[in-house]
Amino acid sequence: MEYSFNIYNSLACGGEVLALKKIMPEMRGAPVIVCIGSDLSVGDSLGPVTGTKLREKLKGQNVYVYGTLAKPITAHEVKYTNQFIKNTHPDSIVIAIDAAVGTAGDIGLIKIARRGIKPGSGANKRLAKVGDVSVMGIVAEKSLFNYSLFSSTRLNIVYKMAEIIAEGVATFIMEAMQNSQLKNNSCQVLGEAEF
Repeated sequence: MEYSFNIYNSLACGGEVLALKKIMPEMRGAPVIVCIGSDLSVGDSLGPVTGTKLREKLKGQNVYVYGTLAKPITAHEVKYTNQFIKNTHPDSIVIAIDAAVGTAGDIGLIKIARRGIKPGSGANKRLAKVGDVSVMGIVAEKSLFNYSLFSSTRLNIVYKMAEIIAEGVATFIMEAMQNSQLKNNSCQVLGEAEF
């Protein structure tokens, strides 16, 4: 199942949180977020901008965010990133965030699905899938010349999309962690009462 939200809809952020609640498997271990993209192209910078915003919003929390403006994870690093995450976070749920291309009418949509992302597929690259859950922002129309479209993408669209995605993902994670903590606390209280 896939959910889509337009960045100009004032309810997009809340919808994103609800969609993540429906499709996310139960969190085990610290959540991992992989933001894919490059800061060298406006259209491809959605991941690193979102990653930077998520690092700020989730600072001090038990969450791992990979791929920021300071240290982007481009499609070339995906192979190594996947292996690193398998070794470092074997039990964690991975949320992958990336820019994507689509039809002209899809530009400005944020799509959330319970499947990983294949980075670079808009540029006809064949790379390994990343993540358990995907958050994609449609930033340009698919064509034979996606590279030029990525560089002519409006920064305003990318930035607005990054703000909405970061706010929705951060809110979802904070709520999920709080609910998990409440469950753990109630189990501890029950455990103490039984003895």
